[in-house]
Amino acid sequence: MKRFITNLKNIWNVVELRQRILLTLGLVLAYRIGSFVILPGINYSILESASASGSDTQKGIENLLSLFSGGGFSNASVMALGIMPYISASIIMQLLGMALPAVQKLQNEGESGRKVINNYTRILTIVICALQAPSYLKMYVEQKGALPDDPTTFWWAQTIIILVAGSMFAVWLGERITEKGIGNGISLLIAVGILSRLPGAFIAEVGKSFEGGNLIKLVLEVVVLMLIILSVILIVQGVRRVPLNTAKGVVGNRAVEAQQTRNYLPLKVNASGVMPIIFAQAILTIPMTIFLSATDSKGGGNIVQRILSDPYGLWYNVILVVMIVVFTYFYTAIMINPRKIADDLKRSGGFVPGVRPGDETAHHIDDLVTRITFPGSLFLAAIAVIPAVAKIAGVNDSFAMFFGGTSLLIMVGVVLDTLQQIETYLLNRHMDSLMGDTKVRGRRGTNELSGF
Repeated sequence: MKRFITNLKNIWNVVELRQRILLTLGLVLAYRIGSFVILPGINYSILESASASGSDTQKGIENLLSLFSGGGFSNASVMALGIMPYISASIIMQLLGMALPAVQKLQNEGESGRKVINNYTRILTIVICALQAPSYLKMYVEQKGALPDDPTTFWWAQTIIILVAGSMFAVWLGERITEKGIGNGISLLIAVGILSRLPGAFIAEVGKSFEGGNLIKLVLEVVVLMLIILSVILIVQGVRRVPLNTAKGVVGNRAVEAQQTRNYLPLKVNASGVMPIIFAQAILTIPMTIFLSATDSKGGGNIVQRILSDPYGLWYNVILVVMIVVFTYFYTAIMINPRKIADDLKRSGGFVPGVRPGDETAHHIDDLVTRITFPGSLFLAAIAVIPAVAKIAGVNDSFAMFFGGTSLLIMVGVVLDTLQQIETYLLNRHMDSLMGDTKVRGRRGTNELSGF
């Protein structure tokens, strides 16, 4: 403990690191304040009472949709759309990079191409926000009866503009954190929005346990949550090391081993990260949003509506598991290109022992990726359905969300990345690492996988 406190003092003594942390905290605070600024003309008391009296299915859907906006969705705030439109736009641009040669060319142009793609992503974000804003007002706020008594065309126009501006302001905050703060700004804002709901959810669970006189169950829930977090860290950090050899070079009359920074190729067990879950939940969120406004107080509707409007139901989770497995293979194929890795290895004089450079190396890497992707996809699917299992076990809706799914993976990934960046600043200044003798391994991206 004393060593940890000393390291915290070292963090404060590094001027640049201190400034970055303070700037990050300030920008995060601005984002959190925005999630409580209610849209003009909205009757918040009616909205709050309507949400409290809704059905369990409606509450479950609202909790899921509010999770990534830090409560801005359920509060009808200026940040109601949150950062998710930007995430959706980024996903679309990545998919276009596979389908359109022009976008793929921009991706290969380095920093200049990245700036152009970022501008296109922002424009696409505005378009998505402009489409989602009126849908949000009609399908959620109006359904709750919280709109002004006689909303005019001017009110609709200004409110839509405010929602678009709020989402773009969140994007700007995220980019400033990435550029001048600590950590990945967009991911950090999502993680902060998720973590902001944890204290309230835990307090509600504690109150429920005290009322039922079942404190042992609460202790077991906390222990299980800790074990799940540890397993997520283990899988997120897990890699399959492919051994590499480097061809010998000639210096003068001697054959020497060429200089090499790594002697293995790291293939992550969970190379696709959280994206398959985001893909699957984003697709299922569309009918969920529609059914949220269409479901009457008695929970009527056809069988498809009842299946897709219950995030804790059996068939909903079966569909979610299948989609996650499919998207894991799909997104891994986007992230890892065995042919490019094999070509880079061949050009740099590296090779996998016992495998010929070129096509055989590409097939070998592809086989390895395929084999480790399957358990990775099953792990993601298991994490995604744990909240439903927790709900069946008697955990309240809001607290059950933290037992798995996208929220847990994002929180773990963001914390690990932020710790790794802080540790890098300390080590660069010849100071002890943040965690003492423990080294926080950062997650390797695709550029590192193909950087040979």
